[in-house]
Amino acid sequence: MSPGDLHKLMQGLQLPANENLLLGTGSSDDAGIYRLNDELALVQTVDIITPVVDDPFLYGQIAAANSMSDVWAMGGRMLTALNIVAYDNCHLTLDDLREILAGGADKVREAGGVILGGHTIEDPEMKYGLSVTGLVHPDKFLRNNSIQAGDVIILTKPLGMGVITTSIKGEMADEKTIKEAAFHMAFLNKYAAEAALESGVNAMTDVTGFGMLGHLHEMTNEKTSLIVDYPAIPMIAAAYELAEYGLFPAGAHRNADHYQQYCNFEIDLPDSRRMLLFDPQTSGGLLLSIKEEKAQLLLDKLHDLGIEIAGIIASVSQAGENKIIIRG
Repeated sequence: MSPGDLHKLMQGLQLPANENLLLGTGSSDDAGIYRLNDELALVQTVDIITPVVDDPFLYGQIAAANSMSDVWAMGGRMLTALNIVAYDNCHLTLDDLREILAGGADKVREAGGVILGGHTIEDPEMKYGLSVTGLVHPDKFLRNNSIQAGDVIILTKPLGMGVITTSIKGEMADEKTIKEAAFHMAFLNKYAAEAALESGVNAMTDVTGFGMLGHLHEMTNEKTSLIVDYPAIPMIAAAYELAEYGLFPAGAHRNADHYQQYCNFEIDLPDSRRMLLFDPQTSGGLLLSIKEEKAQLLLDKLHDLGIEIAGIIASVSQAGENKIIIRG
C-alpha cells in the first residue's frame, strides 16, 4: 500500500482512545505507546513479511528482526512476542515451518524477549512475523520527527535490500550478494539503538517500507530540512547492477511517486540509482539524529559493536519546509 493510500485509509476512522494513549495512529511514529503508570509504558508493534530468502531458518530470523526493530526505534526494550503465521502448506513442509519458527525464536532469545504463543492460518503465500510488546519510560521514548538543527543523521545498515530480495525471487542474485544482504537483515537493531540512547540521540527511526528518503521525510518537521550527502550513503555493491535491470519491488515506485515531491536532487543521478533511495528495505538500519559534537562518540560505539558500516549521511538544516536536499 502506498503512503498516500495508507493516509487516506486511516483518515476519519473513529478509533478508541484514552488519556493513557501517548502515541497511536495519529502520528507517523514506528510503534504505539500506552502508559501503564508513571514509570512504565507499553511499546506495541506488529509486522509480517513474505519469504525474502530460500533458507527457512534464516527467513525466520530476518522476519523476527524486522518485527522487533520498531520497539528499539522508539527507545524501548523488547519484552514479549506472538508468532503470526500464514502457512503455505502447498509448497512448504511442516519441517520448513518448524525451521521458520526456530529462526524467529532464535532472534527473540537474542533480543532478551520471550514468545508467548501465536496464531497460524493456511494461506497460498507464506507470511511470518511477530506482534511485539516492549517497555519504555512514558517520558523518555523517542519520536522519529524530533530532529533539531545542528544534528547529523547516522545510518547503521546499507541500502539495497529491496532490489536484492526481489532479485532473489527472480534467481538473479548470486550467493555472495544473498549472504551479505541476509547478514544485514538478520542483524538486530537492538545494539545500535542502545548505543544511540547512551549517546543522547534526539530522534530515531528505522528504514523499512517507505525507503530511506521516505523515512527521512518522516523525520523532518516544520522547523527543519535535511541535506543528504549522496556519496556517504552505504550501499550493498551488487544493488547498483541489479537496479539497472529494474528489479525493484512495486513499493519502490509507490514510494517515489509519493515522496519525490519533498526531495530536491542537486546531483545528477541515473534513474536506477535515484530509485535505490526509495527502495523498501526489509529489516533496514536505524536513522539516528544526534548533535554533531556527539556524533563521533556514537560512531565509535557503533564501530566497536561491529557496525562498521555506520556513518553520517545527512545534516539537519534550520530552514523549514520539510524538504530533503540530495547533494553529491
